[in-house]
Amino acid sequence: MSIAVPLLSSKPSNRTKEEHMEKYLADQVPVGEILAEELEQRDWSQTEFAEILGRPTQFVSEIMSGKKEITRESAAQIAAALGPSAEFWLNIQNQYLLSRQAQDTKTQSQLSNVRLRAQLNQLAPIAVLRKYGYVTGNSLDELEDEIRELFEIESIDDEPVFAAAARRSNPDVPLTPTQKAWLAVARRTARTLTVAPLDMEAVAALAESLARRVRDVSVFADLATLLAEVGVRLVYVEAFPGSKMNGATFLLDDDEAQPVIAISGRGKRLDKVLFTLLHELAHLVRGDVRPGGIILIDDGEAHTMGDENATNQLAGDWAIPGGLPAPPRPLRQSWVSAQADRLGVHEIVVVGFLQHRRQLDWRTQLVKGAPSVTDQLSRWAPA
Repeated sequence: MSIAVPLLSSKPSNRTKEEHMEKYLADQVPVGEILAEELEQRDWSQTEFAEILGRPTQFVSEIMSGKKEITRESAAQIAAALGPSAEFWLNIQNQYLLSRQAQDTKTQSQLSNVRLRAQLNQLAPIAVLRKYGYVTGNSLDELEDEIRELFEIESIDDEPVFAAAARRSNPDVPLTPTQKAWLAVARRTARTLTVAPLDMEAVAALAESLARRVRDVSVFADLATLLAEVGVRLVYVEAFPGSKMNGATFLLDDDEAQPVIAISGRGKRLDKVLFTLLHELAHLVRGDVRPGGIILIDDGEAHTMGDENATNQLAGDWAIPGGLPAPPRPLRQSWVSAQADRLGVHEIVVVGFLQHRRQLDWRTQLVKGAPSVTDQLSRWAPA
């Protein structure tokens, strides 16, 4: 290679110096070739240059041959001897190495895999889905196919969309990839279920009786069957870490005759999961979930459909018909038991109702021994 240009350490005009640097950068040649040209113009040998740098001759030889890369320290030393700057020599080296990398088929294949893994993880929490067994692919191609199937999209470049009346701990925040993945699993599970034709009057009647039915905690295991008999698909998908998703109601294929209720089991306690289920049923009965409802994407809109206050009120009326009288102070177990007997509900439902109304501290001893329904939820159709 021969470049007839002034020495880097000489003092040409600013324009000539800039053109000189741009020429070297544009050529994308090994830094060793440029060093060889510079040494030749100065009539310096590698040994002499090594002495100037205060380095072993082998050091210069390895840089010239491309066996060793220039570091920040050595770039500064070369710039002190030859000019113009340490940044220039590092840029020369990086431009060349990056150009070689861009032409390396194996490297580009690896980078393509990195991009695909990143894209898949932006779409869904792959590690979480794998942990729960919702994806099992060993290769990236298999994993990509599974994610497309789960989200029902033709390409991973597509944005999954869901219409749902979602009850979340953070209702004002757009759905996260984790929440969308949870909904996708719920939808896929719902597709496996066969239910009777939808009967909304029967749904309302069942919802009104649920709090009394589950006074026997074991009945919670039968709820999916009971709701299937009135045309509602009820699925349990364990809450994903960080999802803050309690439950959701949506229409399968945007068909108002195919409502789905998904429960995450967050809270585990009978009353908490019951209130979530009643909340979702209230969305159905009130007609909040309709074809073409608000799409759950980051569009600046609220991410539930319908009046949440009215929905919560209806769910509360089903849980504690007629409400409760003002609780005495101090509140004792005997009063809770008496109210539960009067209403025909489990005592923890009364306690939970008071807690939701902020009439009872969340740390009360009255929750001691409260039943969990996690085992019962696991008996619904598996996700």
